[in-house]
Amino acid sequence: MINKIKICLLACLITTVAFSQTRIKGNIATAIAAIPNFGVETKIGEKLTFQFDATASFWKSFKSGPMEFTLAFAEVRYYTKDTNKGFFVGGHIGGSRYKIQKWNYWDSDYYQEGIGVMIGATVGYLYPINDHFSVELFLGGGSHQGFYKGYTMSTGERVDGADRYNKSSEFLPYRGGLMLVYKL
Repeated sequence: MINKIKICLLACLITTVAFSQTRIKGNIATAIAAIPNFGVETKIGEKLTFQFDATASFWKSFKSGPMEFTLAFAEVRYYTKDTNKGFFVGGHIGGSRYKIQKWNYWDSDYYQEGIGVMIGATVGYLYPINDHFSVELFLGGGSHQGFYKGYTMSTGERVDGADRYNKSSEFLPYRGGLMLVYKL
């Protein structure tokens, strides 16, 4: 039974790659900061694509506090010209897991650890270089619903006073960059 499932999944993957306009991409802007961001985008309609991308930071210390996070997004994009060419807008939903010291706590002993849910929009422009390579400039943001606990770095004790999780809700930009895109 497991082998049949593996064969079906492999056949779906080969079909997707062989018969669709699938592209893989890496974010040059975040790579400079040693924060990898990779994605896969495939055509699902006349001017529509589906993209899945993930970003991760493994910084144990940034300005004396942790900056470890993982973001993952599923997004549907609409291209105004042609699929994978020119201006696009997209709607996405994503999740986050983090252990960070927020910017307003940089001069303190506090950090936060938690999870989040994001829903928002992305705008961007994809410029083809040749048949296989393109560059994509994009910016996205929206609502981030965070569920976290606050701790001190020196003792590891919880300091936020909440019974279970603190909750926060912000509208902010949380993704963007310059992607190098390769058409399979």
